[in-house]
Amino acid sequence: MADESIVYVIDDDQAMVESLSWVIESVGFKVKTYTRAQDFLAEYDAQTSSCLLLDVRMPGMSGPELQIKLNELSEQGVSVPPIIFISGHGDVPLAVRVMKAGAVDFLTKPFNDQILLESINKAIRTDKSNRDKLQESAEAHAKFALLSTREAQVLQGIVAGKANKVISAELKISLKTVEAHRASLMKKMSVKSVPELVKLVLANNVEETATEE
Repeated sequence: MADESIVYVIDDDQAMVESLSWVIESVGFKVKTYTRAQDFLAEYDAQTSSCLLLDVRMPGMSGPELQIKLNELSEQGVSVPPIIFISGHGDVPLAVRVMKAGAVDFLTKPFNDQILLESINKAIRTDKSNRDKLQESAEAHAKFALLSTREAQVLQGIVAGKANKVISAELKISLKTVEAHRASLMKKMSVKSVPELVKLVLANNVEETATEE
C-alpha cells in the first residue's frame, strides 16, 4: 500500500491533525500537515503524487475556498491533489457542492479509520491517473507543435473523416502531396494508423496550432 505519495492534511484542530497523521503514517504514506490553507498553497509541490485531506471550516481561507483556488490552477494545466473533505458537521448541501466541484469524498467526523484509508487510496489512484493524462496531453501537444501548417491542415481533414482526395481538393494541392504530408505527420505524431491518430488528437484536445511551413 505504501508508496512515495504525500497525503496533505489541512485542519486547524491540532489534536485532529496528530490523530490523522498517525493513522495515515501507520500504513506507510508520507504526511505533511498545515493549520492554514494559505500555507499549503505557498508550499505545494505539483510534481509529487498526492491527495489532500481538507477540513471544511478554518480561519482565513476555508476548505471550499481552497478547492476553488486549486480548480483554477487545474484549469491552467497544473496538477492538483484530489480532495477528501472532512467536517464536524453533516452539511448535505455543502457536501453536494464540493463533490460536484470534484472532491473525491466528504467524511463527517468522527469517521472510521478504514473508511478514511480507503478514501485516501482512492484519491491517490485518481491523482496518478490524472497525472498520466496530463503527461499524455503534454506529449501530444508537443508532437503537434512539430507539424508544419500544411501538415496540421491535412491532420484536421483526417480527423474530420475526409478522404485524401477531398483534402487534396480543399487545400488545392496534389493527392501525392497530401499523402506525403499524411505520412510525415503520422511519423511526427508517433502513430501507425488513422484510428490511433484520431484517438490521440481527440482524447487530448489538441488545439489547431502549428509551426509555419
